[in-house]
Amino acid sequence: MAGCTNVTTYCAAQVFYQVGYTAIDFTITIFVADTSSLKNRAWWIAYTASPWLIVTWCYGPATNSVLESIGFRWGFGIWAIVYPIVCAPLFWLMWHNLKKAEKQGLIPKQDSGRTWRESVIYYAVQFDVVGILLIATGLSLFLLSFSLYSYQAEQWKSPMIICFLVFGILLSASFSVWEAKFAPVTFVPWHLMKDRTVIFTFAMVAAIYSGYNVWYDYFYSMLIVVFNTSVRDATYILNIYTIGATFWCLVVGIIIRYNGRLKWIALYFGVPVNLLGVGLMIKFRHPDTSIGWIVMCQIFVAFGGGTLVICEQMTVMAVSTQQNIPAILAFEFMIANIGSSIGSAIAAAMWTGLFPTNLAKYLPASALPDLQTIYGDLTVQSSYAIGTPERDGINKAYGETQKLMVVASTCLYATIIVWVSLWREINVKGMKQNKGMTM
Repeated sequence: MAGCTNVTTYCAAQVFYQVGYTAIDFTITIFVADTSSLKNRAWWIAYTASPWLIVTWCYGPATNSVLESIGFRWGFGIWAIVYPIVCAPLFWLMWHNLKKAEKQGLIPKQDSGRTWRESVIYYAVQFDVVGILLIATGLSLFLLSFSLYSYQAEQWKSPMIICFLVFGILLSASFSVWEAKFAPVTFVPWHLMKDRTVIFTFAMVAAIYSGYNVWYDYFYSMLIVVFNTSVRDATYILNIYTIGATFWCLVVGIIIRYNGRLKWIALYFGVPVNLLGVGLMIKFRHPDTSIGWIVMCQIFVAFGGGTLVICEQMTVMAVSTQQNIPAILAFEFMIANIGSSIGSAIAAAMWTGLFPTNLAKYLPASALPDLQTIYGDLTVQSSYAIGTPERDGINKAYGETQKLMVVASTCLYATIIVWVSLWREINVKGMKQNKGMTM
């Protein structure tokens, strides 16, 4: 990213960065899952996310400082130095314990007797390469359609987008058939994929992330235009969810440590508080509302969302064996990304369909020739003075559009009641999953 000179290079750099970042984050989660008892695991997972409580307040001033001094290229490049340094202790710890286990004979080295070609085939089977290719290709095509449709002249009617959707769905369905009928070694054990708690946890994850993106994606522009906040204040309001959820996850981790009942805290606290926060947005996301009510809704959603995020991970881990946890968590992460993409697609479709129509309805006649410019430019929207007919019309258009988007989000969140109700009762307090010493 530091050396890119065009969008293509930047996109390629983003792919490498996201793969590496996700691998580090996932490795830490698996490390915690592998070294902690189930009753303490929720708190330890929340603890690994606790740096967000600090860095959320730092990156804004840090970004300004970088741009005003060393420039954006070094702003990217400096992390090529920082990441290896901060990851080195964890790498050393794992490497040291690997060598220690080998010396103690816990990981005996054995000659497989296979040729290199036989080894390639063997590991391709063991890692279920066919299944991974089917699901990776299928989901890539499916999710790309949601990202690329807006750039096509015919949008959803574009032959390319239709092909992406059709082949994406077919390949994803083929993955299920392969795993159920033909795979010698499955990526995720099929009995887990048929477990009702796993199925309905995945359904809940899809609903949470799709509903979240519907109300979140255009929230920043509303804060800037309708509530006339500064960029800094708008960013702080957006980060209420991150800060609140991170803090509350630590509290939920302690509750699970002493209570142990995942379904109870999710169904009777996480779901209602989440629904309350999003439902109140229908009432308060309007031009004449005090910003304090908006902040209140964010806090409710943060506490409810923080509860459900911890419970979703703990639930699938509790019904899995230790060796299947990486695969089941990876699958959950994939479902979350699918939900986010679908939510963003719904938000984009509603925004592009409703906002221009509402602008045409509420703008004064003198501003109608500039409708497309106003619609497409946040700076133009906020350039009209507060109290002018143009600004009032823009604010009303925002209010009407956002109201329907939040209603759609609330409907998606409401389904979570059903999904969580169908979980099995799981009490992690007395369950033992890992061997040896645990945290």
